Amino acid sequence: MSNSRLLWSSMTIAAALMLSACSQPANDATDTNADASAAETSGKTIRIATEGAYPPFNYTNADGSLAGYDIDVANALCKQMQAKCEIVAQDWDGIIPGLLAQKYDAVVAGMSITPERQEKVDFTEPYFSNTMVWLTDTNGKFDPMAIQGLTLGGQRSTTPGAYLQDNYEGKNGNTVQLYDNYDNAYLDLKSGRSDAVLAEKVSAKSWLADNPEGFGIVGDEIDNDDNIAIAVRKGDALRDDFNKALSEIRSNGELARLEQANFGQ
Repeated sequence: MSNSRLLWSSMTIAAALMLSACSQPANDATDTNADASAAETSGKTIRIATEGAYPPFNYTNADGSLAGYDIDVANALCKQMQAKCEIVAQDWDGIIPGLLAQKYDAVVAGMSITPERQEKVDFTEPYFSNTMVWLTDTNGKFDPMAIQGLTLGGQRSTTPGAYLQDNYEGKNGNTVQLYDNYDNAYLDLKSGRSDAVLAEKVSAKSWLADNPEGFGIVGDEIDNDDNIAIAVRKGDALRDDFNKALSEIRSNGELARLEQANFGQ
């Protein structure tokens, strides 16, 4: 306001002061929204299922405890919502049926959003995006540009597994072998019972860290629009609570920190 303007009347000044007092800074409004989100879940116990056999997303330690990126994300979200997390292990093939049977409230298990799954469950916003890679014996003759007469491994009920079935099963003399978890797929690759495994990049890199000799990623990454999210039952308001908390840990840098800690990226 320029100095040449006439002074406001006392009534106008009083009104301006009242308006100023009632106004709320943007940061305060954000904090209020976050507090409101937390209030909806504060003190509640949220039971979460993970696989416990999909490193580095989730795995089981020697003492039986669960660890990995999914577990870190679940705990960060529960902390943001001021809720208590109870995380349990569930075999992959039964993880959605268990959710629908109300054995737990949500699935945080490196689960990709697919149309088939969306018919059964609701998904939150993604908390990670994946790419796929070919993992093979580097002393072999596997060529991702000329896949013929080979045995290709992957995990059942995953996007790479579906990709293998759609593109290679019964074509050009290829055989697709799907396993209940990636550990078994990698074991058969190591023993020579398969020629290559198609896996998520972070899973393949995690296995290579412990098996650096003679194996490697061959060819380019395959981007199949694979987005990982939390699954909840259809119509469950918990989805909105998770989305609010996800937005918060993404904006404050916690999600990026957890990615770096678990994936080095």
